[in-house]
This record gives sequence, C-alpha cells and structure tokens, in this order.
Amino acid sequence: MARAYMTEAGTGGTGPGRRGSRLRHVSDALRDGRGIWRRGMVLAAVAVVLALVLVLHARIPNTIGNLGSLTETFLPWLGVLIPLLLVLALVRRSATALVALVLPVVAWLNLFGGLLGDKTGSGGDLAVATHNVNADNPDPSGTARDVAASGADVLALEELNASAVPVYERALASTYKYHSVQGTVGLWSKYPLSRIAAVDIKLGWTRAMRATVATPQGPVAVYVAHMPSVRVKLAAGFTARERDTSADALGEAIADEKLDRVILLGDLNGTMNDRSLKAVTSQMRSTQGAAGSGFGFSWPASFPMARIDQIMVKGVEPMSSWTLPRTGSDHLPIAARVKVTTS
Repeated sequence: MARAYMTEAGTGGTGPGRRGSRLRHVSDALRDGRGIWRRGMVLAAVAVVLALVLVLHARIPNTIGNLGSLTETFLPWLGVLIPLLLVLALVRRSATALVALVLPVVAWLNLFGGLLGDKTGSGGDLAVATHNVNADNPDPSGTARDVAASGADVLALEELNASAVPVYERALASTYKYHSVQGTVGLWSKYPLSRIAAVDIKLGWTRAMRATVATPQGPVAVYVAHMPSVRVKLAAGFTARERDTSADALGEAIADEKLDRVILLGDLNGTMNDRSLKAVTSQMRSTQGAAGSGFGFSWPASFPMARIDQIMVKGVEPMSSWTLPRTGSDHLPIAARVKVTTS
C-alpha cells in the first residue's frame, strides 16, 4: 500500500509532491514578474539619455567642437535608435526598458512627427528651385536641362565654376530670358530682374546675391546664398565658424530688406535644427516644413542624410515642396511652389 501511494503521488496525484511543484511554479512566476522590472536597467538609462538629448539639444554646448550644431544637423537620425532599443528590450524581456522607451518616442514625435505627413497642396503662382551643381560636375549641360525641366519660374544655382558658367547660360537660355551670375552663385528667371547686387557674407569673395523679381503678382526679393562648407574632424570636431559668421551676415541682409515678400534659395550647409543658422531661420519659414512631404533630405545625393539645401520664405505662402531627381552633382535639387498673392 505504501508503495502504491508513492507511485500515485509521484505521477500527478494530490500528494505533497504535486503541491510542492505548484509552489515552485508560483515562486518562479513571482521571481520572473519581479525580474522583468529589474532587468534592462542599462537599456532604460540609454532611453532616458536619448530622450534628454532630443528635448535638450539646444542646450548641448558648441564650445567644444561645435558639438551642439553637429548633433542638431543629424538630429532626426537619433530616431533610428528607438527601434533598436525596442528590440533589445523585448529580447531582455524588460518592462522597465519598454516603459522608459516611451520618453524618446514622445520626444522624437514632438520634434519631427509633423514631417511624417504629407502637407503638400495644390495651387501657388510661382515655382522656384535651387541646386548646388557642384564645381566638379561632369555634365553641367545635362544638369541645367534637368533642373529647367522642373518647371521652375525662378532657378538658383550655387557652386558655379567660372569655366562652366557659359555652359549653364547656353543650356538655360531658351527657358529663362533673364539671369545674373554673381561670383559662384547665379539666378535665372522667366520674369525681369532688377536691383541685382552681391551680398556680403564676410568671406572675401562672392557667394551670395540678391535681386528683385518682377512676378505677375508683384515684386519679390530673391536671395541666393551658398554658405561655407563645414567639416567633421576628429581633432577639431564640427568646424563651422565661417559658416556661422556668413549666416549671421545673411540674416542681417534679409532683416534689412525693404520688400515684404522675400524668398531665400541656396545651400546653407546646415539644417533648420541648427541653432547657428537662427539669424536666418528665426525670420523665415522652410517650405519643406510648411508644405512638404517627409524630411526632404538633399545631401549627399547618393544617400541623402540631411536637408542642407533650403528654400525659405517670408511674406509668401508655401504650397508644396519636393526634391528633384539626382543630377551630376553631389546634392539633390529642390523645388517649391509658393503663393505670392497672400490676400
């Protein structure tokens, strides 16, 4: 009888062996429940730091290698870390990491969620485009034809090589009756140009200009600018002093503009998030942010990672904004339609 009892208890009966097994299962479940909150503390800390960088990016100092501007240039790409952290949190079965991940998700959506939708609209009475054509462009004639095919009424080109200027002039002559080249930037227009002048952006040579375009809806001041290049160097960090000085000078020129309707076309070598461009960005609107679809990255053309080419407006209503197909340049051309008549 004793032997039979032992066999019954060991094979799933109601004896003490079965009760002990249940207690072990309950104990293991409790430990695992506590563990999902204890595991992944490092992942949770990384998520919190990521959220802080997104929220407080403007407070990252520029005193060391312009670290703040470097971070702001590629700020949208910090969002790539979010799905990575999500996968790691699931693998670790960490509830703490999953909860902490809500913070960077909310911060990123607050900054860039508005760019995820399509804000392009119809209409507009003026089409504009801008393109850094690259001084070493192997096919300037083809590039000129490509950007002219965008249908732009006003076209700005930057980084014009002196030897290539006649090529661009010939290629664009049939589409644009009026044009002016100042230094390494140029403006082509279907409408008359006046009050054409170089704009001093503190470089010692001309990389910016201004002209009044006599559109059918009235005069518009159009600025073309090519800010100095920035470099990321291991020892010096994000070297952008010349770019920042030029941005301040351009901002002053635009602030002194007499016309109410202003359009800025050019390669600013910086994004709208970069605080060092605030002299310009604080007084103008980006057409991509107001009427574009997505981020509109324009550089490098082979794998666009940042929108450093800009179309910005003041006193003019953006209707749509988009990037154009790749040319022989290392930048993508960008275009926009705007409404000059705001009444």
